[in-house]
Amino acid sequence: MPPLRSTGPVPEAEHPEYAGRYRLDAYLGSGGMGVVRLATSDSGLRLAVKVVHVEHAADPEFRARFRQEVNAARRVSGAFTAPVVDADPEAARPWMATLFIDGPTLSERVKRNGPLSAAELRRLGAGLAEALRDIHRAGVVHRDLKPSNVLLAADGPKVIDFGISRPADSDLRTETGKLIGTPPFMAPEQFQRPRDVGPAADVFAMGAVLVHAATGRGPFDSNSPYIVAYQVVHNEPDLAGVPEDLAPLLRRCLAKDPAARPTPDELMSALRAPEGHIPAQRGPVDGAVTAPVGPVGPVAREGVRRRRSPLVWVAALTAVAAAVVGGVVAVQGFGGDPSNGRRTSAEEAFRPWSVTLGGDRPPLCAAADAALYCSAPGVKAARLGLADGVRAWSVPSAGPAAPDAEATLVPAGGLLHAVGPGTASGGGARLEALDPESGAVRWGLDLGAYAQVLHSGDAALVVLADGRVRALDATTGTERWTKRPAARGAQWVAGGGVLFAASVAVDGSSTLVSAVDPAGGGVLWQKRVKGSLSPVQAVDGALVLLSADKDMYTDAVVRLDTADRGVRRVPLTAPADQAQAVVDGDVVYVVGSGGSLAAVGVGAGGAERWRLETGAARVSRPVVSEGRVFLTAGDGRLLVVDAGRGVLVGQTDPRMAGGRHTFAPLLPAPVVAGGRVYAAAPDGSVFGVDAGGW
Repeated sequence: MPPLRSTGPVPEAEHPEYAGRYRLDAYLGSGGMGVVRLATSDSGLRLAVKVVHVEHAADPEFRARFRQEVNAARRVSGAFTAPVVDADPEAARPWMATLFIDGPTLSERVKRNGPLSAAELRRLGAGLAEALRDIHRAGVVHRDLKPSNVLLAADGPKVIDFGISRPADSDLRTETGKLIGTPPFMAPEQFQRPRDVGPAADVFAMGAVLVHAATGRGPFDSNSPYIVAYQVVHNEPDLAGVPEDLAPLLRRCLAKDPAARPTPDELMSALRAPEGHIPAQRGPVDGAVTAPVGPVGPVAREGVRRRRSPLVWVAALTAVAAAVVGGVVAVQGFGGDPSNGRRTSAEEAFRPWSVTLGGDRPPLCAAADAALYCSAPGVKAARLGLADGVRAWSVPSAGPAAPDAEATLVPAGGLLHAVGPGTASGGGARLEALDPESGAVRWGLDLGAYAQVLHSGDAALVVLADGRVRALDATTGTERWTKRPAARGAQWVAGGGVLFAASVAVDGSSTLVSAVDPAGGGVLWQKRVKGSLSPVQAVDGALVLLSADKDMYTDAVVRLDTADRGVRRVPLTAPADQAQAVVDGDVVYVVGSGGSLAAVGVGAGGAERWRLETGAARVSRPVVSEGRVFLTAGDGRLLVVDAGRGVLVGQTDPRMAGGRHTFAPLLPAPVVAGGRVYAAAPDGSVFGVDAGGW
């Protein structure tokens, strides 16, 4: 979603305080259909939230268009778009939240700095071609690709604004209603046969966008949209100023006949510069080898790549050659055999496994009572065996087809607490306590909108939108107390038998940290700490928080001693965008949206100990166990990092459902239990591997 700009005032009614559970902050701008505001998810993701204008919310036609936009954006969420995190097109004020992309639009970039260089133009073209390939693979035609719908992010261009037809965009009409698109970037068939518009129309638009990027104007230029429409249909494009080596390719993109235009794949090949301007897709880590594994369940085999020294490479190649000569290839177990062949019966009983629960998002899992509990698209919860992944029971979901950012699974009070979509007409979330042996619902509670659920001991604590906290018995659901111990909008965590609330001052200069007794809701103590802080985890007599700068980038880790209230601030060597973190003793592992993982010591003499570029554009919250840091990458890989040295020691193969699903809005953290690690992937699978075999 673009960081829209607006040159005029916006009515106060256009500033709702919440959209779903998200508190809306800075105003980013407005378009013909809605207002866009900045927000932050519970996990720290910066979001751009579009809320439909008041006057359009009551219009069935606009609601239908907004639903279409949400559906299209969800289908194409990938590396080249602004991924949809959450949405509610049926709300009183329909809204959609996407990841906030920090970068100017192509239109702004050209207006501010002038046309792009030839190298920049090739990089932009290659990125747009790859984006169109993924969009079209999802069965979507954008139909409104233009410079203002291309964001120039640090990791490449992002295509935004799917399915929107703004009433103020164009005065042109067809017999069946408004014309879809923006005239200077529309293909001839969009004017002549709007119902027959296909993927080739996006290629035409891409050609026009690249001409604009190269020259500062379009290939068809006029102040009148009617004249532009005539030029698009009848005239040849004006390519003056376009680099000579790119002009023939752009002329093909702008062909009147859709069949004469190149495909996105052809464009990608043509725009790939031999000098290396367009980086190739990242392959395996240097010095890595992929080792197959025997059958691991009903889906597929799981490969593992491990760093090996040159001597190991020689030994491995020699062994393979000998095996081929002998006519037999031996398959080594997952991650090797550190015991040199001596295994216990329990180790022999466990083999890597994989099962598919369904849907197009990674399942969300938690471990307890020698079982793995997971939710997935269409599945409220399922119980899987830790050793083999066999499903003991499964409860279908009556709500949305996939878990979202609000979904949680937490073992508590001898039951499994599942937070999912609400059943009330007003929407919101619902907390249900399930029997771990059967999946039967023991008790449930509609939470309404904006609620957050925490667990401490045998209590489930519901933080409501107005700041009140309701404490429930985790086993029976009986209410124990209701109080308002902290300011509205505070961020909460639980740990060490205490609740902690962090309330950031309006100007962002300080944060009030409150320690709350979960038994009665009383405030134990308060401490005001400098900076805009969000709590991460309470452990070992300390509360760890992340500090954000004025641009909402995480620039430091803060340790607050819960005994003497002492504060230690450890700066990061590089700021992290949309940071997530986990605490292990006196070390905090922080990872940003670009996949840069840092180990930060917060004890005496605290400092950043190491930093590793994982090579993954998006990763989950890290998990630490037995000297290893585990993360899930956006393509379904499980990444394993040596916690002491900061070295990538292994990774599994990608799991992308054959390329059908290229993005997962929610990346659940891996689960470690009983010496094994369990992870989920965008193809809807859950898989288990040996946590210590790396």
